Amino acid sequence: MSTPAWRVFAKYYYPFITRHGADDVALLNLGYEEDPPMAIPLSETDEPHRYCIQLYHRTATQADIAGKKVLEVSCGHGGGASYLMRTLNPAAYTGLDLNPAGIEVCRKTHQLPGLDFVQGDAENLPFPDNSFDAVVNIEASHCYPSVPRFLAEVARVLRPGGHLLYADVRHSDHIAQWESELADAPLRMLSKEIINEQVVRGLERACRARSTCSLAGPRRCFVGWSAAP
Repeated sequence: MSTPAWRVFAKYYYPFITRHGADDVALLNLGYEEDPPMAIPLSETDEPHRYCIQLYHRTATQADIAGKKVLEVSCGHGGGASYLMRTLNPAAYTGLDLNPAGIEVCRKTHQLPGLDFVQGDAENLPFPDNSFDAVVNIEASHCYPSVPRFLAEVARVLRPGGHLLYADVRHSDHIAQWESELADAPLRMLSKEIINEQVVRGLERACRARSTCSLAGPRRCFVGWSAAP
């Protein structure tokens, strides 16, 4: 992942999913489950997306976003944004995505006070400096042409003391480069966790409920949260 070929694939894959599966695919991450299970209470509408929602919950609860102004970069179809807005009570939540068709789905499907969606580029965020208390980014930065540019933009739009709440996946061949990019970012790493087992467990349980699938090849999943300097 995070190779030129993968980025070309992602450029066309996600709009395809929007055109042909937006009604069924509210969240686009691989999923997450702990042992013992997290068992967070979910509504009947959210329950079919439990494992994807749990990755959002696990990542976003590493900082208190209640009453805060939050940006999600690469919000997909908006299911994670809707869940966090309804359960963690930020003052305002903006979801941004490069895919204009996805943003149309978000605006049509997730209409909540304080929640809005904009089309934009993760490497050129259309917001002034010091705009947000937290930035959420879930399994998306592997699609970006330049992760360092994305991280620099996050640091720019975060207010002092703000947090990047971040989870992503890389093939084992690209982990060293990824770790170097994170180390060089204009952000201070507060904590990180390797969550391979939890992601595979979530993916397997979600697939059992729907269809057969697998996470082929050696990959490493990571959840971390950083603060702006």
